[in-house]
Amino acid sequence: MACDFFFPQPGGVECHIYQLSTKLIDRGHKVVIITHAYQGRTGVRYLTNGLKVYHVPFFVIYRESTMPTVFSFFPIFRNIVIREQIQIVHGHASLSSFCHEAILHARTMGLRTVFTDHSLFGFADAGSILTNKLLKFILSDVDHVICVSHTCKENTVLRASLDPLMVSVIPNAVVAENFRPRAYTPRITDRLSGGSQEVQASPELLGPDDTITIVVISRLFYNKGTDLLIAAIPRILASHPNVRFIIAGSGPKAIDLEQMLERNVLQDKVEMLGPVRHEEVRDVMIRGHIYLHPSLTEAFGTVIVEAASCGLYVVCTRVGGIPEVLPQHMTTFAKPEEDDLVMATGKAIAALRSNKVRTDRFHDQVKMMYSWRDVAQRTERVYNGICGDIRPEEFYGYYPGQGLDASGDRVRSFALIDRLKRYYGCGVWAGKLFCLCVVIDFLLYIFLEMWFPRVNIDIARSWPKKVEQKSENDGLNNSSKGSRSHLAS
Repeated sequence: MACDFFFPQPGGVECHIYQLSTKLIDRGHKVVIITHAYQGRTGVRYLTNGLKVYHVPFFVIYRESTMPTVFSFFPIFRNIVIREQIQIVHGHASLSSFCHEAILHARTMGLRTVFTDHSLFGFADAGSILTNKLLKFILSDVDHVICVSHTCKENTVLRASLDPLMVSVIPNAVVAENFRPRAYTPRITDRLSGGSQEVQASPELLGPDDTITIVVISRLFYNKGTDLLIAAIPRILASHPNVRFIIAGSGPKAIDLEQMLERNVLQDKVEMLGPVRHEEVRDVMIRGHIYLHPSLTEAFGTVIVEAASCGLYVVCTRVGGIPEVLPQHMTTFAKPEEDDLVMATGKAIAALRSNKVRTDRFHDQVKMMYSWRDVAQRTERVYNGICGDIRPEEFYGYYPGQGLDASGDRVRSFALIDRLKRYYGCGVWAGKLFCLCVVIDFLLYIFLEMWFPRVNIDIARSWPKKVEQKSENDGLNNSSKGSRSHLAS
């Protein structure tokens, strides 16, 4: 796994990589994570279950992304790959320099590659145009692509001009055991009457004058809808006097949010917690009744699944892949506009006060919908597909008689001339630049093989493989313990 974004920084991508890696280890695979050095974390770290993390000391330029150097990462990457006997390189996130460089170098070394896209990008602004061109460069020679939602798949296929059959949709998941409601009691079987009826404690009912708490946990950036939140909070509090807000998170928009509170004198109704650790998210969520998610763009939105698992009614914007995440009875959708967000929040408050929504059932429903074990199984199938363990017509979903044969372009060749043909079609000028980068990368690889031969690199010992868990609950408990142990280290 190669990505700039990993623990101790909290976030959806970081949690995805950790949980997926631990589940793949449970399934008998060896997983190594390559990321940059964080404050206090440099070198090699071992996490729960033998998960090995290489913190490479590279210069960070913006939002924990390292400065792209294209070639300087190659010697270290080659050493790690040979030491750990890596067969597949799996990169994450479009804005990760380590991800893109690792995929480029892995193809030069003759390794299979997979890319997972966690975000949505536009097509018009300068930043998106440059990012899309970079993505097209890298994905022109990748074996397979994974997206976290169908909307994300459409976005990635258009941005990188990909064959849709080379892109799979595998959503995020949550460890439901780590996000239990405050008064959660598991369903029990009523055997007194000789039947098998399930019984659960009655939900907590809200009265017309009871205080309703709205929780917001997000990075305070523009794309997360912080400006929309700043505009909506005074109007929501003016219309509903018995409502309070809890806001957790940090970012450049935190100053604007604090200025709004001072300007409207709302410090007694809005509690700002600042940044919270991932293991503290559940403790914050169970203090509320509604989770508000005003994001302007989102490929999946793991936090809304965590909120629903904690028994919160979700109010979110209808953008990106969010409508695919939860069923309608758990959410109220709004347009990414101030008026519509205020109206949707008012509907959610009214629904809770009338006790029409059974939030006490959300946890069990989310637990049945999302599982990291299922994500790991589907990702493992992608690995088997690109390595040839699954027939191409079965993996890609076509038959030779339909115009595509098993030796088609989807099975990526490692030959340099074939790679140059794929890169050359990326643009009049960009194609030539990409071909030049690939040729230099290939020559650098030959130089490293000659001057730093593989026989001089010690092979690292593998951690003893863990036996597969017997039940889903046992696996979830182990994952939650691993997450807590890692974050505390």
